[in-house]
Amino acid sequence: MIKAVVTGAAGRMGSRIINILSTTEDIALAGSLEKKGHAAVGQDAGQAAGIAATGVKIVDDLNAALVSGDVLIDFTFPETSLGNLKACADLGKAVVIGSTGFTKEQMAEVAKLVQRVPCVLSPNMSVGVNVCFKVLADLAKILGPEFDAEIVEWHHRLKKDAPSGTAVRMGEVVAKALGRDYQKAAKYHREGVTGVRTNEEIGMQTVRGGDIVGEHTVYFIGMGERIELTHRAHTRDMFARGAVRAAKWVVGKKPGLYDMQDVLGLK
Repeated sequence: MIKAVVTGAAGRMGSRIINILSTTEDIALAGSLEKKGHAAVGQDAGQAAGIAATGVKIVDDLNAALVSGDVLIDFTFPETSLGNLKACADLGKAVVIGSTGFTKEQMAEVAKLVQRVPCVLSPNMSVGVNVCFKVLADLAKILGPEFDAEIVEWHHRLKKDAPSGTAVRMGEVVAKALGRDYQKAAKYHREGVTGVRTNEEIGMQTVRGGDIVGEHTVYFIGMGERIELTHRAHTRDMFARGAVRAAKWVVGKKPGLYDMQDVLGLK
């Protein structure tokens, strides 16, 4: 039985992960964590997540939570995730990270830490989204430069980073398939007299509002036709299921950085 530790146990994602763990075979909740001063500290993690008591208390000490675990599932923020990854590296625990918005410098630090432990890091844990990543590469290669690529992403009003990590990954996939440098091709702003659209650019637009869980559409627009590939998230459960699937997969793997493409065997 794999023993999982969940960060942000009383939050939107953490509570859903705890719910999914309670109904998944061969893996169980062994520890739960919240930030110091959080009202849920000391509560039963299951009851805080709206299910039956698990016997696992929410604590505010990461090392104490990790002692009895095999893998940490972390959906927080890049700065917090880095600290959690370091703690896991020191203790030899596997990690699953679903946080988004990492900078190049932070990813360089991640690359150092995963030399000691296996880590699945993905901007989107959804099985459907990761299938989209694979399909996008094929579409871009087949359609080629004659089709303009544009990406629009929608999320709830509380999301703090933009564009979403998923949208960026989609842009990176398309750019790579077309032989472009994403950092140079990405076009985040259009205002005023922008001039004619270049052949190289990949448009990226962000929408924020209400309680939208997540929606991403990639448009391939040609002369007289267009193709739209859309993924809509109805609930956060798909992210939670993907994270639990990744947690079961990563335990026992060699140290290194993996993503959901590895977990799903899509590479």
